[in-house]
Amino acid sequence: MSGIAIALIGAALAAIFAGCGSAIGVGTAGQAAAGVTTEDPNKFGKVLILQLLPGTQGIYGLIIAFMVLMRTGLMGGSAMPDFDIGTGWSFFAACLPMAIVGLVSALYQGKCAVAAINMVGKKPETSGKGLLLTVMVETYALLALLVSFLAIIFIKVA
Repeated sequence: MSGIAIALIGAALAAIFAGCGSAIGVGTAGQAAAGVTTEDPNKFGKVLILQLLPGTQGIYGLIIAFMVLMRTGLMGGSAMPDFDIGTGWSFFAACLPMAIVGLVSALYQGKCAVAAINMVGKKPETSGKGLLLTVMVETYALLALLVSFLAIIFIKVA
């Protein structure tokens, strides 16, 4: 297997894992939001924001995948010749924080969003508190994005 192929597998994992976690998290929260909105359509705006929050991890995974594609020259029209296996594994390893933390944080953020949506369903004035509780999980996705981003930037490509 070539170095560039290993790097691309890492990029794919970042996009796929974070994207799958986001899809599950948004879907789970969407089910709760649908239930609350059925009872009171006026709460739609408040629950929509909560439902969308787990979707950010998928975006972060996509950013990391695009960064790998740009750094390897596959995106932008200046494809570089294949690099060594060690460099490929460096890209692969740099993608893992976003892949793993993106998946897990999106799943748990979806669960927090469900709880916050249920709060809004019972007491609409608690939407700000529910939003804050849900956003706290986002912190770890952002940290993973930062780690993967910096790791990719500092990989030396010959």
